[in-house]
Amino acid sequence: MAYPRTLSHVGISVTDIKKALKFYTEVFGWYVIMPPTEIKQDDSAIGVMCDDVFGEGWGSFKIAHLSTGDRIGVELFEFKNAQKPDKHFQYWITSIFHVSVQDPDVEGLAKRIVEHGGKQRMPVRYYYPDDKPYRMVYCEDPFGNIIEIYSHSYELTYSPGAYV
Repeated sequence: MAYPRTLSHVGISVTDIKKALKFYTEVFGWYVIMPPTEIKQDDSAIGVMCDDVFGEGWGSFKIAHLSTGDRIGVELFEFKNAQKPDKHFQYWITSIFHVSVQDPDVEGLAKRIVEHGGKQRMPVRYYYPDDKPYRMVYCEDPFGNIIEIYSHSYELTYSPGAYV
């Protein structure tokens, strides 16, 4: 029987891990569990595991670990020759296309993202403008990764009859 699993962590690929660490700690207040560390292709346990994931020839990469206020892990990856695509937001390609955070001050957090080099992709919108104060906005980190901000929890936003 399937039961709801908890989310452990999300991995985000960036072009500059130090800049990303600064962005995610200053904008979202996430704290560092492990500072940027270089992982090299070798016979160590982590090296062999990365061979399994990335295939042969990956060489090395940098990784940092952060944690959110609700203990969800965030891994930042900087791969060799990492590049920010010109048209990053290709929603039609199968992948995880955004990460969502919750903050009652949607407008304030979107402003902080922009002040720290990101973008606000749309105006703040109300999900149920006549009934509930639930708001959302899509933004982008400085590396082109999409971040959605919700004013209320996922369950409240989508549950019928939830708090108004």
